[in-house]
Amino acid sequence: MSTPRNDVPRNDDVPERPGGARAARPGRRGTRQAPVPAPRQHSAYRRWYATLHPSLQLIGLQLWMPLFFIVGFCLCYVFAFHAPHPHDVPIALVGSDPGFVRAVQQALPGEFVFHSYDSLTQAKRDVVSGSMAVAYDPSSNAFFTASAHQFQVATVVPATLTAVLTGAGVAAPQVNELAPLPAWDEYGTVAMYVMLAWCIGGYMVAMFIGIMGGPLRHRTRMAVIVVGGLVISLITNTLAGPVLGAIHGHWVVLVLIAWGWIVAIGLAVNGLSYFVGRFVAAPAMICFVFLSMPSSGGAYPKWFMPEPFAWLNNVVVGSSMVDMIKHQVYGVGPGPTRGLVTMACYAGAGLVLMYFGKKWWERRRIRAIVTGRTTMFQDANTANREFLGQQRDAELERHGLTSTETGTLSVLRDDDWEDDRTAGDVFTGARDGLEPDPTPTGRIAVQRTAERTGPRADTAQHGRHADR
Repeated sequence: MSTPRNDVPRNDDVPERPGGARAARPGRRGTRQAPVPAPRQHSAYRRWYATLHPSLQLIGLQLWMPLFFIVGFCLCYVFAFHAPHPHDVPIALVGSDPGFVRAVQQALPGEFVFHSYDSLTQAKRDVVSGSMAVAYDPSSNAFFTASAHQFQVATVVPATLTAVLTGAGVAAPQVNELAPLPAWDEYGTVAMYVMLAWCIGGYMVAMFIGIMGGPLRHRTRMAVIVVGGLVISLITNTLAGPVLGAIHGHWVVLVLIAWGWIVAIGLAVNGLSYFVGRFVAAPAMICFVFLSMPSSGGAYPKWFMPEPFAWLNNVVVGSSMVDMIKHQVYGVGPGPTRGLVTMACYAGAGLVLMYFGKKWWERRRIRAIVTGRTTMFQDANTANREFLGQQRDAELERHGLTSTETGTLSVLRDDDWEDDRTAGDVFTGARDGLEPDPTPTGRIAVQRTAERTGPRADTAQHGRHADR
């Protein structure tokens, strides 16, 4: 059987020491020789785990991801959304109505907080900006809502307070809509799902960079994040807007907003990847999916969320992203200042983590090389690579093929030998699907496995090789 390609020795100019070890490279101050690491003693569990099939080892070492996902989903999504309940919902009360305030506090303690306004205009402005949930004017017995900012608030809060008013003998108030939702976003969820697409795109680009691009320079990593962020922004906004019609207009501005957010998220995750390695998906998903989604205010406002999600609304990226989308598309919510500041903070934190993380990662890598320390995942990868190389050569040998030092394939066949498992064709009898047509290389002498005394290069001396 031929030697797998992965086992081909590397050609370089480093001389060999006696016994096959490589000689140390001479340095400016003389020859430096790396210390020979002592054999590491692994735990009984790790020694047992190494006896499993290499592919099974890799599968087992990746099962933390579904376990982490279901735990995070339950602790964040199920916990946050299973029973949303209003608490400290700010209500703009134009003028004063002590009887109404007292009745609400007695019937619904802790759910609503009233703020007195002298101007109905100012109360309406704060409802549209999102600092107030709804406004109530006792003089006209009317509520003022902004469904485009928060559909659930505009629906639930007036209905709840109307029940208190009618219970006190007041006629059902009129509900006036200050910022209605368009027909293509009936329940106000478009901003939340577009935000989620931006978040997932941003953290996944950086996640794969962190997992597979450890030695890359900072500028290379950042170039991938910037270019990948632009591509994701173009795709998501094109699909959400012109293709699906969930957003009408504002395409260029939304592309720029999404690009900035994806780059900021990518920089933050890229910085984290130096410290957590292949487990970067865990903190990335915690920060930008599991905590950001319930705290964003896209599904329910922060006044309906339990702690800590209500407080996290002030710092998670999802909150600022949803606010920027709604402000740009519907003209509601706070302006872009808070979102731009949050974006800059995440990007800045990512740059700081990248600066210190690269140095820490390099020190840890050198320490692992010098001490001979490996992880279970590295051992499983090495074992799987060797197994696949052996399996590959066994399959080639079974079909009368062998691999050369350069990785090409050579046919080894003569008239007195043919593996019957390759006879026939793909329809009538070939068990392995190889058709029996004669090869264009002509007759090539076969060297049996038992007759081989040297590496694959010796095979060339007994016959002609046809590279495919």
